[in-house]
Amino acid sequence: MEELIVRINNLLHRTKTHQNSETLAIGKYIFDFPKQILNYKDESYQLTHREAHLLFHLVKNKNQLLDRSMILKKLWGDDDFFNGRSMDVFISKLRKKLKQDDSVQIINVRGFGYKLVC
Repeated sequence: MEELIVRINNLLHRTKTHQNSETLAIGKYIFDFPKQILNYKDESYQLTHREAHLLFHLVKNKNQLLDRSMILKKLWGDDDFFNGRSMDVFISKLRKKLKQDDSVQIINVRGFGYKLVC
């Protein structure tokens, strides 16, 4: 029984490692999620942990509306006013880093959430 548990845990660990080794294209940008780096041509931006996770969720749901409270609960653990304002700051920082490609935008849908359009 112990060997079975060890084998299952190893399989789960391999699956998690494989899922996290993602490099995603966002317009002309390349986003290396595990390393938290956003590359544009010969420039590279080191993202914070929150910026990387927020961008990851936006990219995984690109061209779809992401509910604001869902993002807050998932990344901050709570959707209170202060966490919401903090998320707005992170969205602004991401917009500044993504401004070099005109085809990429983070749109605020007032009262609902955000949408990454590319």
